[in-house]
Order: sequence, then C-alpha cells, then structure tokens
Amino acid sequence: MLKLAPQKSGLNAAIAGVHASWKKQPLSRDKADTLLLLTACLLVLIPHVQAMPGWVSACCAMLMLWRGWLTLTGRRLPPSWILIPISLLMMAGVFLTFRTFFGREAGVTMVALLLACKLLEMHAKRDLFVVIFLSFFVLLTSFFYSQTIASAFMALAATATLLTAQLSFQYTGVIPSLWQRAKLGALILLLAIPLTVVSFFLFPRIQGPLWSLPGDANSARSGLSDSMSPGNISNLALSEDIAFRAKFSPATPEKSRLYWRGIVFNRFDGRTWSREDVIRTSRPADLYRTNGKEIRQEIILEASGQAWLFALDIPGSAPVLEDMRTSLNTQFEIHSARSINNRIRYQVSSFPDYFLQTELTPQELQTSLELPAGFNPKTLSYAAQLSQRIKGNQQRIDAVLQLFRQEQFVYTLEPALLGENSIDDFLFTTRAGFCEHYSSAFVVLMRSMGIPARVITGYQGGAPNNVDGYLEVRQSDAHAWAEVWLTGRGWIRVDPTAAVAPERVMQNLFSTQPRRGMAGLVNLAMGNNSWLHSMRMQWDAINNSWNLWILNYNQAKQMDFMHYLGLSELDWPQLSLFFFLMALAAMSVVALPLMRNRPQISALDRIYSSLCQRLADKGMAKAAHEGPHAFMQRLQISLTEAQYAPVRQFLTIYIATKYGKASLPEASVVPQLKTLLTQYRQLN
Repeated sequence: MLKLAPQKSGLNAAIAGVHASWKKQPLSRDKADTLLLLTACLLVLIPHVQAMPGWVSACCAMLMLWRGWLTLTGRRLPPSWILIPISLLMMAGVFLTFRTFFGREAGVTMVALLLACKLLEMHAKRDLFVVIFLSFFVLLTSFFYSQTIASAFMALAATATLLTAQLSFQYTGVIPSLWQRAKLGALILLLAIPLTVVSFFLFPRIQGPLWSLPGDANSARSGLSDSMSPGNISNLALSEDIAFRAKFSPATPEKSRLYWRGIVFNRFDGRTWSREDVIRTSRPADLYRTNGKEIRQEIILEASGQAWLFALDIPGSAPVLEDMRTSLNTQFEIHSARSINNRIRYQVSSFPDYFLQTELTPQELQTSLELPAGFNPKTLSYAAQLSQRIKGNQQRIDAVLQLFRQEQFVYTLEPALLGENSIDDFLFTTRAGFCEHYSSAFVVLMRSMGIPARVITGYQGGAPNNVDGYLEVRQSDAHAWAEVWLTGRGWIRVDPTAAVAPERVMQNLFSTQPRRGMAGLVNLAMGNNSWLHSMRMQWDAINNSWNLWILNYNQAKQMDFMHYLGLSELDWPQLSLFFFLMALAAMSVVALPLMRNRPQISALDRIYSSLCQRLADKGMAKAAHEGPHAFMQRLQISLTEAQYAPVRQFLTIYIATKYGKASLPEASVVPQLKTLLTQYRQLN
C-alpha cells in the first residue's frame, strides 16, 4: 500500500521556501552590512535593558526585529506616516513613565528609542552614519548605570562591532571578508590605547560624581532604609550585591562577633520603627569603657544612596574622609554629611568588649520605654504576666529568648502578612518571620516589662575572599538585632534571631534559608569547596582591584600620582597643558610608525600627479582606468594646439622614463618635466 507524505502547512512551506532561497544564494552586500549594523546596535542597547522600563526594552526589540525582517525579505522601509505616530506614542510613554523629558533616565530612554526608530529610516548613506554616531553616544550613556569590568568589556565589544560596521560601508568594489574587517576594526581600537592611558592618568579630574545629574543622585540603590517594618530586611536579603568589603588588623574576629553597626531605631508607631534625632558627640570615649583591645578595619563601602557608614560594634570615632564630613552621635551611628553615591574607602577602629552608656538621663530612659497606645494588647498582657512571674531583668530577657527557642517559631524569608497589631499576630498566630520580626517583637516585650530597649539594623557576618584577603559583606547579610539597657552594664547586644536560628549567626543566611529550584542548584554548585566558588572569589577579587585602582582614581589620587612624578606644583591650567603635550606624544607614538610604513611616492610620480590635478581643475580629469598614453590621446581633442604641445611632450617623456626599456635617470628628467608643467600653466 502506498503511503502519502504529509502535506506541510502554508506557514511551514513559506519558511521552508525562504530557508531554501537563503541556502541557494548568499546575502547581498547591503543586507549583510545592515545585519552587521543591527548586531552592533543590539550590543549597544543590551547594557541598558536592566535600567530601562520593560516596555522600552520590548519596543526596541520589536523595532529591531522589524528592521531585520525587512532586510532579510527585501521589503521597503515603512513610510513616515507610519513611523511618526509610533515615535509620538513612544515619547508619550516616556513622559507618562518619568513625568518629564529631562534628566538622566528619561533622556537615555528617549535616545535609545530614537536609535531603534532610526534603523527604520535609513534611506541614504548619511542615515547610516547617523545611526553609527548615535550608537556611540548611547554606548557612552551605559556607563551612567554600570562601570564594572563586565560593562567595560561589553563596551569594547560593541565599539569594535560598530567600527567594523562603519568600515563595511566605506568600501567600494571588492569588500574584504568579515574577519578581515573585524581585525581592522580591532586594530583601530588598539591604536587608541596609548591616548586612553594618558587621558586616564592625566586628564584633570573633577571632584564629585561626574556621572550624576541634578535629581539623579538618589536613584534607586540597594541598602538599609531609615525605617524598619516587617519585610524590609527580608526583601533586601534576597540581593547578592556587595554592600562593603573589609580588611582587619590585626586579625579577623570570630564570625559570631561580626556585627556591623548601622542604624538605631528608638521610636515605634505600632508597625514601623524609626530613628529619633540625636546629637553628635565630639567625645565618644566619655560614653563607653573598654578593655583597650581595638580592631582596625579598612572598609570599601559601595554606593547606597544613604548617609550611613558601617563599622564593627562599637566604633571608637568617626572615620576621616578627604571630601566628606562624617560624625558619630551618642547612639554610635556613623553618619555622613551627604548621601553616599560613590564608592568610598575609609579606616575605622572598633572596640568589641565595651560598657556602653552605663548612665542614662531620665528622658533617655523614657524614650527607650515608649510604646504606642492601643496596639498589641495580647503582647502587653503576656509581658505583664512575665513581669509578675519573673522579677529580675536579666531573667526576663532569658525567658523571652527561651520562648523563641522552645516554642514553634520559624525563621523564614517568606512570612505571612501581619495585620494592624503586627506583634500580636507574629507572637501568637503566625510565629514565622525574619530577623526584623524577632528583633521588633523582642524590643516590644522588653519595653512592656519596663526594660529600656531599641532595635539596631546593620549587617552580620560576611564571607572571606581567600584571593585578596577582604571580607565580603553582601546585602543578604543585612540583619536586625536588639539592645537592652541594664543598670550598671549599660546597653548590651541581644540577638533574638540567634535563639531561633543560631546557624544564621555562625554561618550565613542561606544555611538556614536554602534557595529553591534553579537558584538552589546554583547555590549547591557554589559550595565552599566547589571550583565555581573559587572562580567567584577570583572574580570578586578582580572586581575589587578594578574598583580600587580604576574607578576610585579620583582627584586626590591624581594629585598623589603627580607628586610621585615630581609635578605636584602644577595648577589646573599647567596640568591641562601637560596633559595635551603627553597626549600629543602618545598620538605620535602611534602615528609615526604608520607614517614610516606608508609607500613612498617618487618625484616622477609626484610631478605627474601635479599635471593630472591641473588638468582635472580644468574639467579634464583622468579616469581611474586610463593610462598616461590613452589619457594623452584623449587630451588632443580637448586642448588647443598650443596647450597640447607641452602636455604631449610631458607625457611622452614620462612614459619613456616610467615604462621605457632604457629608463632615463629621474634626477635629469624631473626638472625638464617641471619646466613643461610651468609652460602649460602659463598658457592657462
């Protein structure tokens, strides 16, 4: 019995037909060059995907796919009456998203959309170069959002691809292979390295954030907030971004002592903890006693958009920064005069064994006991029962910790939602929460029993990097704990989370909260003994070196470098002049070898070129395919007999010297040709 082959659907048949046609004949040069340009634009736009709104990325992708489809199918570009409404709709979307057309985010978004739209309006060679130059500008704006090594390599790849595309449009006739064009584009990029190095070290540095515009300085960054409510820190703990790096002297403390003090919360409205205004202290040593053992730390703090600096509990004084005023207040928070929008590096000393504020004023005691009226009645009732049953403050603290330890409390990143009486719901209903839930509930219980208490947020722990020796503290190490005040002992740290999940303090967050699904497999593969973990430490160490030596090369470091060169007395105008001289020297290093390798033109050919140029000025240009003999025959028709005589004699001598069997010496011929050229000039 015969079997019939299944019939293909219309769409499959069309796809098969297009595929077959592509296999039969390669892409034309115009199509190949356009697809190369589309690839370059895609590399330019990829770094903006995370920063731009999702709808903008989707629009750019659809416009570029549209352009690619038009190129492959050979269809005409859309007319203006289609493109203009699309452009207006996208501009309206930008305004509705940002409520402005000005500023960094809105401006970069509009330029990215403009680039995608311009790809559909390339009708002339001029439009191609507009796209290329616009792509270079959009590529530059990617450094507004990221200046990492990865973004630098991405920019280099995009630049090389753009240069290759630009070269492709310059060729006429036979075009080199893509590999040859790519090598030439990479060579052009390499030739810029000497000038780039000189510019990096010597171009006068501007103090302050070069890449920030007014109103953009506080754009979203991850970090601790000025207030704390259920969910704040658990959301932050999902981030693996580095908060800061630290190096210790003389040695790294035990992990259980790595409490990085940040913000102190002393006011509670029933759900949210907030700070109170406290005064700065110029004599912090009057507020604490220690055994004298200090731990010195060098900290590299990432930009957070906040004004808080971190140090091990407790810092002895505020660090000294060259371009930023810092202060230490009576609650031992380190505060800067402005938001930290750039990476900073500072040294600070801490004293882990201390007696903090053993004496408090009545007002300070009262502030640390206040609770909002009408909230959490079950918690207040339970605290009253404990107070009646247990008399000593230390025993009451131990009883609450025992409650967390023995009852069925769960440490989780995904707690249930809490109602108006959040502490009641947590203690008596859900019994599942993160560190902010436990510290908040603990402090409310303490205050209900007459024990002054407050919440502290910061970071706990960190992972050592064995490559560069820094301890890496990530946003996932964000933590909240409590402080209680006891007579004669002052403020002491109590971590209620350690009663529920002690491994959180001794190890890290994900030892208690393993990731699920694909993230869980990745986390397993990144175990401490895996090669992936080793590679991650290597990469983090490289990033740290990049941050220290490249991104943190500021005005102060430039002055130190100039002092090392013995040029510390130069002012800005002199430094600028020195930069331009060194830049000229760098360009000479690149240009001179190229000029030396240029083919040398003989004096005979130069004088022949002068004649051809003189004739071209008179409208008698030599064709690219014409030799001197054919050119001479054509000139006989165009020139008068008087004009033609010196030209004919010139070309006859040139042909005999250049191509004759018995070549005449150029030294004797060139003066004669110059005389004939002068005669022709005099006749015109």
